[in-house]
Amino acid sequence: MSKAAGGRTALAEVYEFLIDGGAETVCSGSGLCVAMTTMLKSGFLVRALAALVLAAAAALPSGCLAVAAGAAGAGTVAFVRGELAASLDQSFDQSVRATNRAIEDLKLAKISETQDALVATIIARTAEDKKIEITVSSVSAAQAKVQIRVGVFGDEALSQRILEKIRSNL
Repeated sequence: MSKAAGGRTALAEVYEFLIDGGAETVCSGSGLCVAMTTMLKSGFLVRALAALVLAAAAALPSGCLAVAAGAAGAGTVAFVRGELAASLDQSFDQSVRATNRAIEDLKLAKISETQDALVATIIARTAEDKKIEITVSSVSAAQAKVQIRVGVFGDEALSQRILEKIRSNL
């Protein structure tokens, strides 16, 4: 590593530049340090770093979306914004019955159930008093959609467990 004036390496100058924010850094002629100082003064460096942070945030999984495709015939599952949604390859009535059995099997306290010919909404609570809202919707004569939300922000693990129990009761 080449030494800049004053015995510091160019890397040390860049590190000092990044730590101090460029305000106190004295560049001794290192091309990178001078270039970064020029970019900071023009505002380019701040905009470039902001764009880099936004690009990195967009590329990383945020935990708000996890999608998995099941085995053939098992449908799809998506956990988005705290709600698990899945397709069931059974009729609406069979899916509602399986959902009620799942609530009983998991020993959840059923609070209410509303149903018409196309949509059923079941509210239950865990022993920890977490609210569980399960909505079953008719998609076609042989397919239904189930949506599960646990609490306000969602609980993916518990939602998946409920879905597994619903599917085992079909």
